[in-house]
Amino acid sequence: MKHTPVTLCFPLREAETGTQVLLGLKRTGFGIGKIVGIGGHVEPGESDAEAVVREVWEETGIVVLQEDLAHAGVVEFIFPARPDWNMSCRLFTTRRWEGEPTESPEIIPEWFAAASLPLERMWQDAGHWLPPALAGETIDVVVVLNEDNETVASVRIPRR
Repeated sequence: MKHTPVTLCFPLREAETGTQVLLGLKRTGFGIGKIVGIGGHVEPGESDAEAVVREVWEETGIVVLQEDLAHAGVVEFIFPARPDWNMSCRLFTTRRWEGEPTESPEIIPEWFAAASLPLERMWQDAGHWLPPALAGETIDVVVVLNEDNETVASVRIPRR
């Protein structure tokens, strides 16, 4: 089955306490009530970079330019109980943007210390790949969820 293409962008900034990352409380749709990365679906005809620039603007009101995006890898999400939810997620980080994050109907943005992410409020899989992605590693993992579509069954690095 084809995986839905999605993107996530993790804006990073330096603060007195260290690196911070912009995440958001999901207000609607998939993942409601969880702290998530900023991003969403790639529309037909869009590149991953175009999609993430659009999604960051729609969800937070900040302007990110494609040339300021750093590729941080890919996470394949497999939902055996809901194959229609399977996703291929392209990750980006950025340290440049314009504007201040503002609340949208979909996301309440908030800065978090990259060294102490709110993992207990995020999708369970985030702890496996988000810290190294924020630390500058390029991620390439496949996450398989359990039948509850919440907890992680396995995380593996594919052989390419």
